[in-house]
Amino acid sequence: MAAPSRREQAVLSEANFAERLAQLTREGFFNLSSGEQTWPPRYRFLKDHGYQLRPRYSPKWTPSWAGTNQDPFSCEDVVVLRHYQIMDATRISDGNLVAIKACLRDRPELYIAQYLSSLDDRRNHCVKVYEILPDPSDPERALMIMPYLRPCNDPDFATLGDVVEFIDQTIEGLLFMHQHNVAHRDISTPNVMMDAKALYPMGHHPVRIESSPDMQTSASPLPRAGRNIQYFYIDFGLSSHFPPGTSSLVTGDVGRAYVPEITSVAPYDAYMVDIFALGDLYLKEIEQKFLNVEFLPSLTVPMTQTQPGLRPSAAQVSEQWTKMRASFNDASLRWRLVPKDEKPLERVVNDTVAVAWEGVYRLKKFVAP
Repeated sequence: MAAPSRREQAVLSEANFAERLAQLTREGFFNLSSGEQTWPPRYRFLKDHGYQLRPRYSPKWTPSWAGTNQDPFSCEDVVVLRHYQIMDATRISDGNLVAIKACLRDRPELYIAQYLSSLDDRRNHCVKVYEILPDPSDPERALMIMPYLRPCNDPDFATLGDVVEFIDQTIEGLLFMHQHNVAHRDISTPNVMMDAKALYPMGHHPVRIESSPDMQTSASPLPRAGRNIQYFYIDFGLSSHFPPGTSSLVTGDVGRAYVPEITSVAPYDAYMVDIFALGDLYLKEIEQKFLNVEFLPSLTVPMTQTQPGLRPSAAQVSEQWTKMRASFNDASLRWRLVPKDEKPLERVVNDTVAVAWEGVYRLKKFVAP
């Protein structure tokens, strides 16, 4: 008997792979994880309050690919939650995405998030809390409903103006929190997010954010420039609120950022931890990634001093940044950021394209009526 051709081998291989996936489906490989299983009991309650979970979290869910030849990994309902305490949902009234966080009722997070959200001020860059619902399946928890947001560094910053706007808003937001006697205590890249709807007019999947909502294509962003991107501080699970006249010294660990003065027993100034953490964020997300941000050490070096007493306050950081900000003109803000890992030939090409686009921009301004 002749050996099977390459095409026949490929067909057999595909058939074997499809059967293996079908077997995995029958064996429950794609079933909800233990963390995900807390959400189907909330499905009907949330829908009654105007929030629709994805089909995977319906109590009646069965895999959409079961009994078909579809590849499970191309189906939207195969996507597993990354953080089991936080769920995405669609607000039925307008179709907008929201984030739902299951929070313990006896922790300060709910109070602090609501307090900051209630302050109507353009300088407020703390995530909005739409409402807080009781958790129908756990009386010790509540469900905090917020806007759905995207990581602040995805997609990457592309122009100097992108970075300047990010720094504008994050310093303004930090000063606002401190002026209202709140120290965040967990400032880090995951806890600064953005409303990216203007970058993705067709949307993207809430978990597989590189994909379209139906998972069938890639989601390609528009440039940030000129699109009024708003940045927000999230996650007040470690935050502290200090009544007027009380000390801002605290004990215990902080969040993701390494801060030199943190020990398990010695008190430290929570506000100074925020200053260090934000400076460290600028260092890691901007200064260490791009070449043409030579201005930034003037901001980050004071903010990340080892001795807390040598760091500026949020008001002083804001004052220093305002002075630095005045040195940028419109043309410089449009200039592209140069990644440190960009190859020389690639840099020449990209710089040439950037110069050409700047010429087009100026020509349009010149001939505009």
